[in-house]
Amino acid sequence: MALGRSAAFRVGSLVLVAALAGCGSSSSREPPLENFTAEQIYKRGEYELEVGNPRRPTQALKYFSAVERLYPYSEWAKRGLIMEAYTQHRAKQYEEARASAQRFLDTYPGDEDAAYAKYLLALSYYDQIDEVGRDQGLTYQALQALREVIEQYPESDYARSAMLKFDLAFDHLAAKEMEVGRYYLKQGHYTAAINRFRIVVEQFQTTTQTPEALERLVEAYLALGITDEAQTAGAILGHNFRSSPFYDDAFRLLKKQGLSPEAKGDNWLASVYRQVIRGEWM
Repeated sequence: MALGRSAAFRVGSLVLVAALAGCGSSSSREPPLENFTAEQIYKRGEYELEVGNPRRPTQALKYFSAVERLYPYSEWAKRGLIMEAYTQHRAKQYEEARASAQRFLDTYPGDEDAAYAKYLLALSYYDQIDEVGRDQGLTYQALQALREVIEQYPESDYARSAMLKFDLAFDHLAAKEMEVGRYYLKQGHYTAAINRFRIVVEQFQTTTQTPEALERLVEAYLALGITDEAQTAGAILGHNFRSSPFYDDAFRLLKKQGLSPEAKGDNWLASVYRQVIRGEWM
């Protein structure tokens, strides 16, 4: 885990850990937390996080929360809050992690760990993307939060990681459009399929989904007997993704009907061709 210096793991001394642990791990035998300093409680939380059950990080959460509750204005409370957000995220308590991270940002906006808090907030959306099915709301929220990390903390290590995750989330959105488009294509609903593939070509050009979207456009337009658009889609595909197997498929489909990949007509794909291939934006 990459944290700022103030939130970095520091295993507490064995003396402090042993004191707080008491004679055993049972909470009934543990002395009241009020009997210990903020540092002792915080380091016990670190200890639980490092050597405790990795599937139950909530035991560590108990201590980080206690630091903030018992010593609300201390330096350890600040450290405890960022670790609270991290532990909640690790426990997949995403809403709680977002709330704790936002509370840290509201309370300590200029702190060195603010970038990490913002990054944690973004991760709380990003790590749920694969769980949301066809509902892409969390994906859009992840993109927005990741963009804020990149824009507000451009020199941080978290900005670089956010850039990578932003690209992956963006690709995820395009993949969902492709999934729906392929379904329509398979059902013979060619116009509906074209609308989905068009979104990918126009709005998600930088993603890995674009070559397939262009090939599917060739397939759908040929099925409708609309050859100009089919040929133009093939031309864009051949210019930008000539080594892609999708270009080979598109070329074969066109050749089968005596056609070739070339820009034809005055349609939306011809406009894309002029912009992307020729650089003509007007």
